[in-house]
Amino acid sequence: MEVCMFITDTIAAISTGTMGSGGIGIIRISGDEAIEVADRLFRGVSGKKLADCASHTIHYGTIVKDDKVLDEVLVSVMKAPNTYTREDVAEINCHGGILVTRKILDAVIDAGARPAEPGEFTKRAFLNGRIDLTQAESVIDIINSQNEYALSSSVMQLRGKLSEEITRIREIILDNTAFIEAALDDPEHYTLDGYGDKLAEDVDKCVDKLDSLLKTSDNGRILKDGIRTVILGKTNAGKSSLLNALAGEDRAIVTDIAGTTRDTLEESISLDGVILNLTDTAGIRDTEDIVEKIGIEKAMKCAGNADLIIYVADATRNLDDNDKKILDFVKGRHVIVLLNKTDVENVLSVEQMRAHTDFPVLAISAREQTGIRELSDTIRQMFFAGQISSNDQIYITNARHKNMLKESINSLKLVKESIENGMPEDCYTIDLLNAYESLGKIIGQAVEDDLVNQIFSKFCMGK
Repeated sequence: MEVCMFITDTIAAISTGTMGSGGIGIIRISGDEAIEVADRLFRGVSGKKLADCASHTIHYGTIVKDDKVLDEVLVSVMKAPNTYTREDVAEINCHGGILVTRKILDAVIDAGARPAEPGEFTKRAFLNGRIDLTQAESVIDIINSQNEYALSSSVMQLRGKLSEEITRIREIILDNTAFIEAALDDPEHYTLDGYGDKLAEDVDKCVDKLDSLLKTSDNGRILKDGIRTVILGKTNAGKSSLLNALAGEDRAIVTDIAGTTRDTLEESISLDGVILNLTDTAGIRDTEDIVEKIGIEKAMKCAGNADLIIYVADATRNLDDNDKKILDFVKGRHVIVLLNKTDVENVLSVEQMRAHTDFPVLAISAREQTGIRELSDTIRQMFFAGQISSNDQIYITNARHKNMLKESINSLKLVKESIENGMPEDCYTIDLLNAYESLGKIIGQAVEDDLVNQIFSKFCMGK
């Protein structure tokens, strides 16, 4: 898909939140007639037309429709190509509130603009070549960021860090493809003798770089969406109390009666900037209660799909067969063992617990909310080697990017196989171009219109 300017109509939308009152409301207008549309409504105190004003200036006046003043406003004038969309843009800054912003938007539409579709301003920025597709997708990620690390990762992508890395790899692939094609067309001036070794070296470098990016995808998903965390343990171990302590409110019913929690309970919390999508589960024990059995089966199924399992053990009780079953079930997973109720007299120590498992064991009191800091530090160490780099590390947070990386790596590996099997050089270019195209889909250089429309349909209105 070629990136070019082909949209000429003028669009408008409210670009600030519309769920309630606010200090300022902004109506954004973009397109060939954006400034002219604003001029049809704006009455500046200077009497000067917006079209005659310098770019990137702000002007005070009123918005008037049918000789009725709708509001006092400030209008920003930004002329192409140095704008967000690379089109002429006018932004009307009015008093915040649902009614006044809606009235001004209606007036703008009556004056010649049409309502913008979700994400259409950013879509135009992409289509007009101001940003590539990874940068466009980072815009919605910034809006939806739930923690500072996801925000930092999205901002880095918006700055083009991922695009730069992908572009460098594509250039290596293209250079090799072009040389092979030139040598096949003009063997008198170009030779392919021994070229397989040089190509294999370049392919290995590309695969290594792409594989490094791909390996960040799990942490990238965790940064963006949070860690799928399941709390497991026997009945009355304090699982629900832990959920309440982490959530900062009573989300789960806590009693001394064993088996109080029969079903899963979900809560999303931020633990020192890392999102945990917590699932509290039924206590694990042998039982004849049919409903409780269903709850236990559901608990084990949730644990099977979790990124992290927090196993809560009761420090006031010795380990039994139920504990051993749980520890056997979670082997090979990311698990943190919390020895709970350490604020009262214990019969089970941290050292004794560590003798039964290789997982990290922490002493906590969910009731007194002690040990939470150690839990946070352990999670960071387990998933991010102690810290999350938000300066130079590129994280793959998008499932579409992950799939395209896999496709390009597979194509490059086929090139390597062709070299090792002594295949003719023209066989190399097929897989090289497949890898080149897969990477192009990440940054939007080779992507279908339907996919573009699908991506931008997920944006909020006015962005």
